[in-house]
Amino acid sequence: MILFPAIDLKDGKAVRLYKGDFATAHQVADDPLATAQAFYEAGARHIHMVDLDGARSGQRQNGAIVQAVAERSGLKVELGGGIRTMADLEEVFALGVWRCVIGSAAVSHPDFVREAAAKYGERIAVGIDAMDGIVKTAGWEQSSGLNYLDFAKSMEAMGVKTIIFTDIATDGMLSGPSYDRLAALQKAVSCQITASGGVSSNQDLSRLGDMNLYGAIIGKAYYAGTVDLAQAVKEAGAQC
Repeated sequence: MILFPAIDLKDGKAVRLYKGDFATAHQVADDPLATAQAFYEAGARHIHMVDLDGARSGQRQNGAIVQAVAERSGLKVELGGGIRTMADLEEVFALGVWRCVIGSAAVSHPDFVREAAAKYGERIAVGIDAMDGIVKTAGWEQSSGLNYLDFAKSMEAMGVKTIIFTDIATDGMLSGPSYDRLAALQKAVSCQITASGGVSSNQDLSRLGDMNLYGAIIGKAYYAGTVDLAQAVKEAGAQC
């Protein structure tokens, strides 16, 4: 299983939120690049980054940091937040990003997803963020009314190979992932699935690995010291 330690960026700072609530943003690291380099030293080879400014407003503001991480950390950068057009994709890939995550735009402009998947293939992922099984958009502040399983099936039909699933109720809570919803998603689609939200321990990561998921994102648990990243990498296997 691929491990994706995470850095969420807001106003140029590495922050974490509780359940996606922007009012709860708090800084968790002084230097995003140094944090990324620490991930690499622990054995990680990928990183999940989110431009929270872009996710909320559609205007990405942290490109210089993303580029520095892509060029200097040794990690493959997976980036989401404010990616809503083909021009956005070109701009982000030019920063050295390895994979782009389309979130809100997958709901509002599904034809964009189809075009992106056709052009970039596995370098495109769709982020499905759900509360009580209903997909949320615009930095988790708006409800789409769409069931997450139905939406995932529609994304697979458009050629999407990778889905990042976040159960918002678990995000930043160190309460454990939403195993049942992840299992249901595995049954609904054949896409690569990355679990996001709720990871609280190395035991959680082991359980996700036992589910044969493609990947897992590690956020607050790393910064809170409840996950030993180096040990998790050893248990997860090859990260290339």
